[in-house]
Amino acid sequence: MDLATLLAHADADPAEAALAPPIYQVANFAAESADEFTSMNSGRHDRFYRRFGNPSQARLEQVMAAAEGAEAGLATASGMGAVTTTLLALVGAGDHVVAQQSMYGGTLSLLQDLAPRLGIEVTLVDQTDVAAFERAIGPRTKLVMLETPSNPLLRLTDIQAVTAIAQDRGILTFADNTVATPVNHRLVELGVDLVMHSVTKAVSGHADVLAGIVLGRRELIDRIWRTHTMAGSVIGPFDAWLALRGLRTLAMRVQRQNATAQAVARFLAEHPAVRQVNYPGLASHPQHDLAVRQMTGFGGLMSLELRGGAPAAERFIDGLGLPVRSSSLGGFRSTVVRPAAMWEQELTEQQLAAAGVPAGLVRYAVGLESEVDLIADLDRALAAVRTDEMSSSVRHGPRDQSNVSTKNA
Repeated sequence: MDLATLLAHADADPAEAALAPPIYQVANFAAESADEFTSMNSGRHDRFYRRFGNPSQARLEQVMAAAEGAEAGLATASGMGAVTTTLLALVGAGDHVVAQQSMYGGTLSLLQDLAPRLGIEVTLVDQTDVAAFERAIGPRTKLVMLETPSNPLLRLTDIQAVTAIAQDRGILTFADNTVATPVNHRLVELGVDLVMHSVTKAVSGHADVLAGIVLGRRELIDRIWRTHTMAGSVIGPFDAWLALRGLRTLAMRVQRQNATAQAVARFLAEHPAVRQVNYPGLASHPQHDLAVRQMTGFGGLMSLELRGGAPAAERFIDGLGLPVRSSSLGGFRSTVVRPAAMWEQELTEQQLAAAGVPAGLVRYAVGLESEVDLIADLDRALAAVRTDEMSSSVRHGPRDQSNVSTKNA
């Protein structure tokens, strides 16, 4: 089935008359006998106690697993809930994790702050260098953590090459597919053992849900579920229901964002006020060939640097009329943010520098607006930035030349 059809029918129940599933807004269920109670309490069950599961949660997990081509899924209260629970389930004191330098700030914070306190060693590598993963893996390595395209630098990981290295050594791979979504990336098919999403983003798509999910082989998901029942990162039934409703239109929304983002990225790449645009759909992206090989679309997220650095970035964001300054992405409305300002509470200046996130980087996430309107809005904001810079140059005069060498004069 085409993904759009699958999202509409993966959980279809012939016995259910309602076209939309009900919300099971309950904390626990009753058992009719001692035997039934024992059966309900003996393993993962969606009709026992909400920390163990819920029918609304189970529907979301079923459709997301079908979308990713996975056997099973486990929905959590947030994307970080999915990452943290998976890490706690699969590694412990004395184990080693290999991860990317360029990842979501919350994940980096987890790996650089919490993991060492639990006795877990972490090595961060350049995701664009496949050999770096191989060099970093050691006898205690239990998990390789990936994110492609990475947020916010839009760097890519060669998934098939890295998973082959891990599989040869019996090491699990865990990849964040939030930015690309299953519409643009089928990571399980490319060899990844476990795939996670911040459901808050494109999966729900309406900026009204906080949720996460991890997907993979059933035996791995059951193993993570056992830790999940202790960690308690439990998704609420209404959030699960809203996420499922948003998921039905994921393919249509992401395809629209793919097309709009491609046009926006081209416009920005040609604008004289823009120093660099990071978007895998551009031929100028250093990993464009890899993107073409392993992605079916390039997503709605990009980042850019203006020639005036952080001050110009803030003037640019202030000048935009359509996107909202927001920490999230993947919704119906475009958003924009300076990642260094967003993550400075989680990561130190040194950690941001190591992750390659410059102070002037702007993250721009395309929503469902018309590309014509978005580009016109960008053009006005960039023109204002250039006018401000020219006015500043006139007021303060040319750059001081007193320290410039005159040996060639």
